[in-house]
This record gives sequence, C-alpha cells and structure tokens, in this order.
Amino acid sequence: MTALLPALAGSNILYGMGMMELGITFSLGQLLIDAEIVRMIQRVLRRMPVNKDTLAVEVIKAVGAGGDYLSEEHTSEHYRREQSFTRLFDRTMYEAWDAAGRKDIRTVANEKALEIVKNYKPLPLDLSVQKGIKDIIAEAEEELL
Repeated sequence: MTALLPALAGSNILYGMGMMELGITFSLGQLLIDAEIVRMIQRVLRRMPVNKDTLAVEVIKAVGAGGDYLSEEHTSEHYRREQSFTRLFDRTMYEAWDAAGRKDIRTVANEKALEIVKNYKPLPLDLSVQKGIKDIIAEAEEELL
C-alpha cells in the first residue's frame, strides 16, 4: 500500500509489482495481488464527477436522514460505477468463506496465476512487428560479429 502515497502525489510509475525479498524473488501470485492493489489505487485517484445528478440532492431530500437509499432507483443506477469490485479479495461473510474452504489471498492469487499460465493463449504479433524485431536482431548480430 506504500504505492498509494506516490500515486496521490502524482507519480505515474509504480515499481516492484510481484517482487518479494527486496526484488530477489518474483511471485506471479504476488503480481496478481499487487495488480489488484493498483486497481484499488486507480479507483481512489479517479475523479468523481460533481453535478446535480451525482450529488443526488433531490433523492436526499425525498428519502431523508435514516431512510432507505438502497431501494432508490438513483442508487441502483450509480452504485456499480462507484462501488469497488475485487477480482481476488473475498468479501463474503465469514460463514460463507469458511464453508467455501477458507482460502487466503495467497492461495487464491497463486491458483489464479497458475490458471493464467496454463490457459493463456497470447495473440501473435502483427507480421510487420515480427519483421521489425527480426531486423533489429539481425542488425545487432552483425554489429557483434
């Protein structure tokens, strides 16, 4: 979470995702956890529009203090855009988490990383890009020989 402060200060580079032990070790599971944290930071940094619709003054007046905002159409129209959703962290109630096997975040992240490694099918590079890479390699080999 130390990435939040530089991000709030305007930094556009976050260093060390997936690194452990001062960068001596790299973990694909940790990379996924760090990517989740970066998504959360990006959510914090996202500018919130302030206008008549987002302020919902009319809804607040109609519902009042202590009222049920969850059943309001305005809430259902806006909450998915404003709610933070996670791909790894389990936010279910303890009993449901316990019944599902009590997997901690490291287990979930490592399982997801293995799934990605096993099933990911990269798209081939465009032929012009492939040619460009081959040209760079050929030029470098000529310089070395």
